[in-house]
Amino acid sequence: MVVQQLEERRSGGARRFLAAPVGAGLASLILATTGCSPGGAVADDAGGDPHEILRRAAAELIDARTARARTSMEMASGGTRVTIRGAGTYDFVRRVGELKVQLPQDPSGAEGQGPITEMLAPGALYMKNRGAGVPADKWVRIDTATLPDGNLVTGGATDPLTAAELLRGASSVEYVGPDKVDGTAVRHYRGVVDLARAAELAPAENRAVLRAAAKGFTKDTVPFDAYLDDHGRLRKISHEFSFANGQAGGGSSGADGEGGKPVAVMSTTWLDAFGTKAAAKLPAAGDIYAGKIAQR
Repeated sequence: MVVQQLEERRSGGARRFLAAPVGAGLASLILATTGCSPGGAVADDAGGDPHEILRRAAAELIDARTARARTSMEMASGGTRVTIRGAGTYDFVRRVGELKVQLPQDPSGAEGQGPITEMLAPGALYMKNRGAGVPADKWVRIDTATLPDGNLVTGGATDPLTAAELLRGASSVEYVGPDKVDGTAVRHYRGVVDLARAAELAPAENRAVLRAAAKGFTKDTVPFDAYLDDHGRLRKISHEFSFANGQAGGGSSGADGEGGKPVAVMSTTWLDAFGTKAAAKLPAAGDIYAGKIAQR
């Protein structure tokens, strides 16, 4: 999917990214998020049991109803780092979000593809302006439960509510300290997510997706850094997903990934402007492409 197309861009290949298998040959990318002591409204203490605070994170977002979202997915290979960025809005009550996802500049200097519109919905990922022979005015629909990683990385952005729901499976949690995200005082927590436990604790509409993810990665735990404001709402969350060559999304072979060498992808989401208008409308059946998608 998105990850493979980036890898092919890095190596000078054709631009094929979304709705293709997760690529291989990506070196591990570890982003260390450090807590500082900026002061502000957030107290120096954790404000309660960190595990319970994180378990409530998804519910707090649903109470907030909507938010503006920014996403970043970073990976590195052969000394080259590439980043997919997205921006849009998300409705936590309807579990529907719309993002404009921008692929990075092709290193060969070729003209870049325009942003891809992604619609996130329960059990489905819709993409527009995907290319690969799909008409520009048509959407492609993918059943995310059929993806080996549950679409936590293959679409180029992790669903914001799913990112919060993963925290229900958090363990080894520590309170790092007070910090700031985009000028907002927050509490910084760090730990690991048990994917299988997160899947079992997920709401019914998202359980199949997380069960797929629990089986699709090299490790059954995922390191995270979470930043919550005074209301318990996530302002920033990062997960480091790890998979073996060819394991997530049915990836292809590559020098860095041969022999099942782990590949790391850092996915980060920022949320703000809670209560903002988020009126994304899912595509009508007639707007979904039913033809063959070219393999490039």
